Amino acid sequence: MSPAHGFRHLERLRVRRAEVDMDGVVFSSHYLAWFDSAIAGYFRAQALPYRRTMAQLQGELRVRKATLEYEAPARHEDLLALGLRCTHVGRSSIAIACACLREDARLVHGEIVYVFVDPSTGKPRPVPALLRQALLGFEAGEPAARVRLGSWAELEGDARPIRSAVFIDEQRIPAEMEWDAADAGCVHAVAYNRMGMPLATGRLLEHVPGTAKIGRMAVLASVRGSGIGRAVLDALMGAARARGEREVLLHAQTSAAAFYLRAGFQPRGPEFDEAGIAHVEMVRGL
Repeated sequence: MSPAHGFRHLERLRVRRAEVDMDGVVFSSHYLAWFDSAIAGYFRAQALPYRRTMAQLQGELRVRKATLEYEAPARHEDLLALGLRCTHVGRSSIAIACACLREDARLVHGEIVYVFVDPSTGKPRPVPALLRQALLGFEAGEPAARVRLGSWAELEGDARPIRSAVFIDEQRIPAEMEWDAADAGCVHAVAYNRMGMPLATGRLLEHVPGTAKIGRMAVLASVRGSGIGRAVLDALMGAARARGEREVLLHAQTSAAAFYLRAGFQPRGPEFDEAGIAHVEMVRGL
């Protein structure tokens, strides 16, 4: 994808049969639906879970105006990227530039203007400062999250709900297997977005002299793919490096192995079962 298009966030999709006419060309109305749906991905890229963010801000974004210009058609099975970029934040409005791209070709482009409103009355409200700062900061290249390291006593209040949601509620791991005495002696990490929401966590403990072990890596489903999990992993590796460890290992769920491979970890040994879930040991030098 050419950097000339200038979009920090790209939401990808493949054109489905139901979205095209008899000649295999995408119906024009679908582009607007795609862009409007992609706004959730744009917020996710900023580690801002859309519904939770709007609830915290006590507001809602509603489309006020949408303009699109069609340059070339997309067709069945095309792999497309939807680019979104915040270009202006007014008193109560937010302007989002959008484009539908196929490789380096721009097929459709335009602008969607959202208004921040009171959900009970539908009347415009000023865009909250936290949302304004998050949007403009993201477009300026600022990190979407910060990671705090600390003890279990310091971070349990934020880490425990994340682990409960991911491991106990989502993955059905028994609670008695999730909580152990090791938490008290671990270095814990919690990632927070720019609105202060705790969204991801992990822990670091000594495995054997010279080798640290990372575990309990958990990212809330609503922000997976935002990079916030990698921020937690990097912070824990940094803590291990700072205390002189030579390598770090972890037990990765096989579904997450590709994530750790991208971070430089390599598998070691056969797959094994842990809490009813397939895992593989992975290791990386520091």
